[in-house]
Amino acid sequence: MSRSAFRLACFALAAFAAAALHAQSAGVPAAGAETRAARAYDAALKSGPLALNAFLAGFPKGADLHVHLSGAVYAETFIKDAGEDGLCVDPVLLRLAQPPCTPPLEPATSLSGVLTPADQDLYDRLVDAFSMRSFVPTPGFSGHDQFFSTFARYGGLDKRHTGEWVDEVARRAAAQNQQYLELMETPPFGHAASIARQNPLAPTFAQYRQTLLDQGLRDEIPADREHVRAAEKQRRELEHCGTPQAAPACQVEVRYIYQVLRGWAPEQVFAQALLGFETVQASMDAKETGFVGINFVMPEDGFVSMRDYTLQMNMLDYLHSVYPHVHISLHAGELAPSQVPPEGLRFHIRQAVEQGHAERIGHGVDVMYEDDAPALLKEMAAKHVMVEINLSSNEGILGVHGNMHPFPNYRAAHVPVALSTDDEGVSRIDITHEYVRAALDYHLSYRDLKQLARTGMEHNFLPGASLWAMPDGFTTPATACKGEPLGGERPSVACKALLDSSEKAAAQWELERRYRLFEEKF
Repeated sequence: MSRSAFRLACFALAAFAAAALHAQSAGVPAAGAETRAARAYDAALKSGPLALNAFLAGFPKGADLHVHLSGAVYAETFIKDAGEDGLCVDPVLLRLAQPPCTPPLEPATSLSGVLTPADQDLYDRLVDAFSMRSFVPTPGFSGHDQFFSTFARYGGLDKRHTGEWVDEVARRAAAQNQQYLELMETPPFGHAASIARQNPLAPTFAQYRQTLLDQGLRDEIPADREHVRAAEKQRRELEHCGTPQAAPACQVEVRYIYQVLRGWAPEQVFAQALLGFETVQASMDAKETGFVGINFVMPEDGFVSMRDYTLQMNMLDYLHSVYPHVHISLHAGELAPSQVPPEGLRFHIRQAVEQGHAERIGHGVDVMYEDDAPALLKEMAAKHVMVEINLSSNEGILGVHGNMHPFPNYRAAHVPVALSTDDEGVSRIDITHEYVRAALDYHLSYRDLKQLARTGMEHNFLPGASLWAMPDGFTTPATACKGEPLGGERPSVACKALLDSSEKAAAQWELERRYRLFEEKF
């Protein structure tokens, strides 16, 4: 090699090293590590679903923001708990029942230990009845019917198991390199419901709110807050958190979304929603790791849900004006053609965004049937309203999948989207399954998957400023952390101050740390 060629080679190597250093100091991983991980992903993608699942099992997935706790637990756990609670099993209706276990009811304790062939048959049928396993639709009973019927079948279990259920979901998340969960849960609201039954809706929401408060609605707030406190305490005890035997699940942060049952009478919905807003606000004021937001649940195509949809969005419009800092995520657009009249597909998502003040939309499947869908997508992108995408749930309940799902439409319109599980126990899936499905069905790149995970962490309801300078812009970190490796072990004084002051930024920093560790393997 000539001296000039040698100098040129040295100059090229120095330039490459400087570029790599600049990439690291700019807050993005060294290009080589990410590129190698992307190549490994592409190879797994070409090898098929099993190889892809193995690759993505350890991929850092950030958050799951759309999880119903009661639907996330697997049937086998509910059957075990039923035995511990001394419940009965109806072998015909395939549901749990309160004792005494007189024929034809059988004690659930018979489904533990060594099973007889008859017990095994009943056990298998219960697992199928509590989930979508082995389900085949018939003309009179659809996937929608099966999915929503499961919840009543395993109802009646003692709430003392709540912490155990949270532990199960957290352990499953930890095993898949997921760090954050927002679990939807319905705490006690019997007192609020009783007050509502005794008082018809007033001429204005303000008057009705005052009536409910005057009659003691706030008395139920301590019980609601204690419900999740006790669950977290039990869960952390099961995981031995704070001890040398601490389970990896201790590293999974859990927060709670207050579920409001939209299928009830208007007075009941308003009372429970008011209790939810009051409870979340109290949790926020106390800076406790409990409830962080509110959501309306139950089948959106139900009679009352459809009849009162606009009324309920007006309720949220009012309650948001009173509690402007309470976060709102709404099930909206969990509908498909023929399920409801065409008119029912035309406005739910828009009203959830504009009247319900939703920061996130759960499902959003019927968006392309909304009036002026392009304008709605543009509005959602401008407002950074994120959509919680539940691919398996949408296929099981609505029969919507592949190119009939609006996931690509949202992405093309730059609406923020993130993957979630909805009810992983009912669907018999996990979050890795959803990443595999999205990658295969929509030909996503490795960087696309990182975008989805970062979006979930950007739109969680943790308090504090984002790690990123621009909403949903994951190229430039906030000024305090600009110019240093994201996820590094020694953030600067200014950056550490941001992380210490913001739970959201700290969680996002942790995601970037996990990406560095994951990509260094390749």
